[in-house]
Amino acid sequence: MNAGSLSLTPSKPRPAVSSPLTGKQLLRLYYLMIVSRIADERALIAHKQGRIGFYVPAVGEEAAEVGSVFALSPEDWIFPDYRGSGIALAREMPLKIFFDQVLGNIEDVLKGHSMPSHWGDSSLNIVAPSSPICTHLSHAVGVAWAAMMKREKMVTISYFGDGGTSSGEFHGAVNLAGVFKIPTIFFCRNNQYAISVPVDRQTAVTNLAEKASAYGITGVRVDGNDVLAVYLATKEARQRALRGDGPTFIEAVTYRLGPHTTIDDPMKYRGKTEEESAWKRDPILRFSEYLTTLGLWDMEKDQVLRNKIKEDVNLAITNAKEVPKPEIDSLFEDVYSTSPWHLDEQRMEARRFVASKRQIQ
Repeated sequence: MNAGSLSLTPSKPRPAVSSPLTGKQLLRLYYLMIVSRIADERALIAHKQGRIGFYVPAVGEEAAEVGSVFALSPEDWIFPDYRGSGIALAREMPLKIFFDQVLGNIEDVLKGHSMPSHWGDSSLNIVAPSSPICTHLSHAVGVAWAAMMKREKMVTISYFGDGGTSSGEFHGAVNLAGVFKIPTIFFCRNNQYAISVPVDRQTAVTNLAEKASAYGITGVRVDGNDVLAVYLATKEARQRALRGDGPTFIEAVTYRLGPHTTIDDPMKYRGKTEEESAWKRDPILRFSEYLTTLGLWDMEKDQVLRNKIKEDVNLAITNAKEVPKPEIDSLFEDVYSTSPWHLDEQRMEARRFVASKRQIQ
């Protein structure tokens, strides 16, 4: 099943309330936010069961991820970071493929070469991320620069956290993009923590969007828990880039409601009161209440939707678990066009290791 294939139609005409999207589009946004939340929750359960070795949830950041992707066009290229479940699913990644990648089976489009939560798919114009902070920003700038030179009407967008704005890679990429007015979007999800380090301990700037002025580009600070505000900011940034007005740095102020990863304990560096306060600003709850005021939604519909998505997610991960793992030789494929001698030696050593394990069993 493709993420978002469940049909949602408004139960009544939408009232005359200002909105940049139609009722059907608003419901679509809500679906994508819910499917991202439930997929994350199911993956965390699978981790506790020992089925997944590592996972990076995006709980609390659904509005920032879904809203920004929704503003893009299919021809735009996405350069996510490792916290991107909402990005992948909003880009129409099928749930089965989503969990194939998490489990690293033989039907994973990345052939098991990437860590879990590092989604990529060239058919969706999603470049697989790597874990080092902000190294992909320069790649996004390079692709957008090439498109600009070829007069292609597309932009790139790269995602990163608040901690990334203090990295050298951020400086190099944003500076280059500003000088040559590259049609790219730098999207920062300021979720308040760089792993365990709060924002005020890693930068003296209280408004991260102000950093844009140092590079001569447009900086926008937006409520990252407001999916429509994020959508509009990203849409305007895309239009600005296509006009030739250069890149935009968007700071979406949000909060990471869950752990940094499954090996993190956020209670070690933030208090229970802080988390409880943040949950009251849950972007999904906020958007649900908004849809209700428009007459598009109610609690009964919400429960039906969540039950259906849970069924779809459970079916997808069940099917993904039945797919075999890659053979050991897959580790050495797609590395070089012609395999060098030292890689061949490593391949033979790996084969011997696997064979010895099988003999012991």
